[in-house]
Amino acid sequence: MVEGKLFYVIGASGSGKDSLLRYARERLASDPGVVFAHRYITRPVELHGENHVALTKAEFDARLAAGLFAMYWASHGLHYGVGREINFWLAKGCNVVMNGSREYLPEARRRYPELTALLITVSPDVLAARLRARGRETEDQISRRIARARQFMRPDGPVEIIQNDAELGVAGERLVQLLSALAASPRAFA
Repeated sequence: MVEGKLFYVIGASGSGKDSLLRYARERLASDPGVVFAHRYITRPVELHGENHVALTKAEFDARLAAGLFAMYWASHGLHYGVGREINFWLAKGCNVVMNGSREYLPEARRRYPELTALLITVSPDVLAARLRARGRETEDQISRRIARARQFMRPDGPVEIIQNDAELGVAGERLVQLLSALAASPRAFA
């Protein structure tokens, strides 16, 4: 059986990952070989944010204790997990796209050595404007996020870079093209 590929999308908070993933999910909706994984997060659902599964901390801890996460991490006071269902999807030959963490990437690569990292980049001015527009952070938090984004070094290992300063469709089509081209191997759906 042919295994699918794991696409691990990373970028600074506010870089547009959620919008790009939503764009690609809509464009690739009719492709049964591309599956977009939901993250489990200890954050309430937002109307315009990431399409995630909201869990309380107690629910998250119970799922973690039961071994239901393929990957999990904490960041900015929240807990994130990706369910073990991705292993089934990969084994079935599906290509899995997930929203990852920059800091967790080395561990993700240890667990999934063949993963393809996709780094979403954005200029500091555009990043600041997007963070302000979403209204989740204070000015101090925005300043810290921008400083953190500037300090982030390109990750070790292979990585595809998508610049996301222009209109959504520009970077969105680049993401769709990368997912289609990099996942172009034969698939088995048995």
